[in-house]
Amino acid sequence: MNRLLEKYRNEVIGTLVKDFNYSSVMQAPKVEKVVINMGVGDAIAHPKALEDAVAELTLIAGQRPVITKAKKSIANFKVRDGMAIGCKVTLRGERMYAFLDKLINVALPRVRDFRGVSNEAFDGRGNYTLGIKEQLIFPEINYDQVNRVRGMDIVIVTSAKTNEEGHALLANLGMPFARRGQGV
Repeated sequence: MNRLLEKYRNEVIGTLVKDFNYSSVMQAPKVEKVVINMGVGDAIAHPKALEDAVAELTLIAGQRPVITKAKKSIANFKVRDGMAIGCKVTLRGERMYAFLDKLINVALPRVRDFRGVSNEAFDGRGNYTLGIKEQLIFPEINYDQVNRVRGMDIVIVTSAKTNEEGHALLANLGMPFARRGQGV
């Protein structure tokens, strides 16, 4: 079993039940899914860029991503409706906990000048969004084989009802939040 899932079951649930005075352990919020999105703006001019992004996201997530297409045409960006402009992957269960463990304990500490992730990136319903500027922080990515540095958005969807519950859940799982007044 994954060590982050084990930590959630053995420690985090009990802490959350005590902190928020839940009447049942089933009320404790949990991580439902993690969505990783990588927009590839230069996919219009360079079709191989999208293939590279898909290959890198497959390595990072351990699961093949879906190619996302433009929903409407934007003339200024030379984008037409239906063009492939990015890729995303949704992780659940064992793969989700494995990815979160890798993100928290390996990838985030490798970010240059890292002082913690923002406390403000919650959406009001306990879900957390994290933007990463370069894919090189993940250990699976070989620096020599990367032809372009790409960023990605990571959305952690929880069953928490409020931002406070979501923050407590992620903090107890080990998410390195910045001290108040500091940030990435």
